[in-house]
Amino acid sequence: MSLFRVALPALAVVGSAYAASCSNSATSTIQNGGDATAIASCTTYSGSIAVATGLADDIALDGNLKKIDGDLVLESNSDIKRFGSSSLQSISGKLTLNDVSQLAALSFPALTEVDELTLKGLPNLRALEFNLTKADKLDIENTKLQNLDGIDLDEVSSIFIANNDDIASIEMQVTNITEFITLSFNNAMVNVSFPKLESANNISFRAIGSLNIPVLSKINSGSFGVFESDNLESVSAPNLTKIDGALVIDNNKGLKNISFASLTDVGANLQIANNTNLHQIDGLPKLKNVQAALDMSGNFSKVETPSLDYVKGVFNLQSTGDIGTVCDDFYNPLKAKGKLQKGKYVCQGKLEEANTAGSSPKSGSGSGSGGDKGAAVGLAVPSISLGLVGLAAVLLL
Repeated sequence: MSLFRVALPALAVVGSAYAASCSNSATSTIQNGGDATAIASCTTYSGSIAVATGLADDIALDGNLKKIDGDLVLESNSDIKRFGSSSLQSISGKLTLNDVSQLAALSFPALTEVDELTLKGLPNLRALEFNLTKADKLDIENTKLQNLDGIDLDEVSSIFIANNDDIASIEMQVTNITEFITLSFNNAMVNVSFPKLESANNISFRAIGSLNIPVLSKINSGSFGVFESDNLESVSAPNLTKIDGALVIDNNKGLKNISFASLTDVGANLQIANNTNLHQIDGLPKLKNVQAALDMSGNFSKVETPSLDYVKGVFNLQSTGDIGTVCDDFYNPLKAKGKLQKGKYVCQGKLEEANTAGSSPKSGSGSGSGGDKGAAVGLAVPSISLGLVGLAAVLLL
């Protein structure tokens, strides 16, 4: 039985006053319950469907309807509280719900496939009733959803989930993300898990509580960034071997450990900065090549990149802690061999203040090498306020 109680005319009337074609080259608008009943009498509806902004009745597309060959849109409606279909299995286009302030129930229990799912501006929606496994694009913003139960995608090109304060867990079985994944400012303790994710183009995480990406092996043509996650204690990608773009770990106050045990190549900048409780950088044992800048600043007592062989851009290592003789023993010899760019080099510990590339060291008691005259060179790194495409392109310095 449907979850909805819908004000619809008697079934006897459907065959007459509410009979309708099952296709429309233009967008059909549901103005009342009778329009919904007529559409639901079709097995496949060819065309796009929109719900009128002024409609106050709850809408259930219950009946024979299994497929919509087009879009289904409900937006800018301040009255509807329940919307869904017990029979609908696929939507070839978009399922969009945007700015529906009173919506409290969204029930599509048979729905497994859409092209794009957009849920935005739904301040009363706390749960979903879906069985969605396939979508090309997923965009969920500004809802009161407590979880994403019913959305477990195995195919997707992009995921954008932002500003959903009550979501405690985001987990999907997706293996490949062809465009980007951005998770931004949801619940600050949100547990993020993509246990089967093998490859992605751009990954950007902001304000997350934990991260599980055990089989991720490659970032294709994009970047990987973790930002402003004060409750995150560890970032680990044990099987990640190559990032075509940048790797940025920035402004995570609770972060204590970074581990990229298999990473050998970073195609743009590698920046680790403003992570207050990160005292050791020893989780990059196989890192060999950085094709732009290598920029590490913080309160480090240990820095090791034993396999590093080449940095094409700026090299900046600044620490307020004592990093021992690593500059003299390892990084200075690399510079002397031309493996690090001359004129764009800083390696120093025991500083009063540790800065990112582009700012000269503020000396304390001093250890290591102060760098060359050309050390204060600006570093083009991905912006903290990134758009939907995740991390921005970076410049070679």
